[in-house]
Amino acid sequence: MSAPPPTYSVEQLAPGSYDVLLDGALVAAFVHGINGLDDGWRIDPLDEALSSDRTPLFSSQSHTFRSLPAALDWLGIRERGISDAQVG
Repeated sequence: MSAPPPTYSVEQLAPGSYDVLLDGALVAAFVHGINGLDDGWRIDPLDEALSSDRTPLFSSQSHTFRSLPAALDWLGIRERGISDAQVG
């Protein structure tokens, strides 16, 4: 029997700034408004996590997305606990 897939969630810190949690442990930062793009989002794994210990989603250093729904889908978050209206 294979292991269940990892469960990601996000926790809002401030408008447009979130922690990404993997099974409750902090693994990445998730921010809005990157590179001068008001609608851009970026997810960066924490430096403390060795690349060999990262889940396949975080095999590279940074991931960018054009929308909040796209980023949440990539994380496998189906319950939309946050919305574009919350990003300020």
